[in-house]
Amino acid sequence: MQRSVSLKAANQDVAPSSTNVNGTFRDYITVTKPGITMSNILGTFAGFMLAMGSQSFTSETVWLLIWSLLGTALVISGGTTLNNVIDRDIDRHMERTRLRPVTNNRITPRTATVYGLILAVTGEVVLTFGVHPLSALLAFVGLLVYVIIYSAWLKRTTTLNTVIGGISGAMPPLVGYAAVTESVDMIALILFSFLFLWQPPHFLALAMRRVDEYRGVNVPMLPVVVGFKPTKRQILAYTLCMVPVSLFLYWYNAVGQLYLWVALSMGLIYIVLAVRGLFVDEEQDVAWATQMFKYSILYLTVMFVMMMVDAV
Repeated sequence: MQRSVSLKAANQDVAPSSTNVNGTFRDYITVTKPGITMSNILGTFAGFMLAMGSQSFTSETVWLLIWSLLGTALVISGGTTLNNVIDRDIDRHMERTRLRPVTNNRITPRTATVYGLILAVTGEVVLTFGVHPLSALLAFVGLLVYVIIYSAWLKRTTTLNTVIGGISGAMPPLVGYAAVTESVDMIALILFSFLFLWQPPHFLALAMRRVDEYRGVNVPMLPVVVGFKPTKRQILAYTLCMVPVSLFLYWYNAVGQLYLWVALSMGLIYIVLAVRGLFVDEEQDVAWATQMFKYSILYLTVMFVMMMVDAV
């Protein structure tokens, strides 16, 4: 379902600060969204280790890993900085984001734009010359989808924003994988599909938690447009697709039995939690969504760790 929206210009909610427009060191770190950057770097690391399998590390592969992580971190940081610029009108009216540096003009939009572009371009250079052009291309696709397609376009126009935008979140593991293999093979496609399917349940649960804030700024997140019940059904549908895909890594001999049993156990818990959401009372919907959101983070972290320790 799609719906065009226009943001309210309720400037009285949060007035941008006119002081310290140069920003502090902390502001320049905050604008890169370190939490998002670090979680994506973990994915890059997992992709790299999955591609390495049982191969021994050499000084060359250690440096390849370092450049892969550094380049990816810079590209992601650039993208999140540019996202701050694009979303500043929305962020001003949301409790969770209203104090961000660009929103309050502690860093001006122009400065943040230049800063974001420098980070992204530097990251692309590192990946191109320090890793492999394919890794750089994959990172660029993720950047383009996140900044242009998701942030500047889909987030304001359609409930499919988090689904299509999930392409960007599925790219970092591929960057790490391609750094080693210099190709995109079936294992890479399974890895991409797994990450792509993980994101809707994760972000739809977040959207349920923040539904009033998204509604207040006319952002067409699924629970805002269709309500909680259809959203919970979609969360279950994506979860039911994601868990089997996660097991394909074992069937294609990319990981061992330890990964298989952990992935199966964690996945079944995820499915049970998703099914439970269909039966909770309305007043418990937000509490359930919070549980789902937190579990999605734990689930992905454990899955990445298992990919790293049980790659074959």
